[in-house]
Amino acid sequence: MSSAPKTKVTIILANLGTPDEPTVAAVRRFLKQFLSDQRVIEIPKPIWQLILRLFILPFRPKRVAHAYELVWQNDSPMREILLHQVAAVQKAFSGQYPDFELNVIPAMTYGNPGIDAALNTLSHDPQDHIILLPLFPQYSATSTAPLYDAVAKWILTQRNLPGLSIIRDYYQHPAFIQALAQSVRDFQAEHGQAEKLLMSFHGIPQPYADKGDPYADRCRRTAQLLADKLGLSDDQWAISFQSRFGKQEWVKPYTDALLEEWGKQGVKSVQVLSPAFSADCLETLEELALQNAETFKSAGGEQYAYIAALNDREDHIALLTTLLQANLDALTQTLAH
Repeated sequence: MSSAPKTKVTIILANLGTPDEPTVAAVRRFLKQFLSDQRVIEIPKPIWQLILRLFILPFRPKRVAHAYELVWQNDSPMREILLHQVAAVQKAFSGQYPDFELNVIPAMTYGNPGIDAALNTLSHDPQDHIILLPLFPQYSATSTAPLYDAVAKWILTQRNLPGLSIIRDYYQHPAFIQALAQSVRDFQAEHGQAEKLLMSFHGIPQPYADKGDPYADRCRRTAQLLADKLGLSDDQWAISFQSRFGKQEWVKPYTDALLEEWGKQGVKSVQVLSPAFSADCLETLEELALQNAETFKSAGGEQYAYIAALNDREDHIALLTTLLQANLDALTQTLAH
């Protein structure tokens, strides 16, 4: 007598994306895909495509490729860390759900491994349930929503649809705040405590926030919870936003401007982390760790240190598995009835 077939469940861990290699051609392909997404750039498409093709893609890829060369090792840091996270989550669930054929796969909104390709692969191996976990702690229409868009487009092409769960975000989850706090404590146990702890989040244009994107408010909530967890007084920490692009106003305060101001005011030591990133990448390893260190020191600051993203720390993997486990347990209950 044959046993009942196992329920097929695929978990997709998804991050933003990265070029295939640190070359001008590869960066240009990546930027063309990324900056053509109207979730990212809300300028009317015909006007923006003209700007993109005439003024950005001919020039920006050279500078960005050079920046990637500074942080690139065997692969792009973001992709390398994503693959480690996938392997760690798969290992964590080993043997936990014997009724499931459970697989964890990586995906990126832009570049490779792409979310479209991942979903299309699942079309050829129909799943009973898919759980999508965007690795963006704070939801934004500029980062998380494009993954929703990709799933929505894929759904329109499918006849035999699986169950679907999407974990929107986890910006105030106690395990997330605890992991961030512990990463700061671990760093300071080795290097001491600086005068200021700066929580620098990736920015979004201010008009996006004005139209209802909750991202900036979620960042502020994360920062306050982390400061409370660390027992910091108001003058020991600050929040800021980095990675501006274009000439419009972005959410403030700006990271580089605040660091310059601190340097001129006589602040001598700063430690910086970026709780918006689940994996270190160009924006943390080059912009935050290198460019902004130079900004601070040029303004009179002396000691500047970057505290790494959570990456594949054990407590970060434990957070991700906790988020996923709630969905898997609910699915188990559904199947039992």
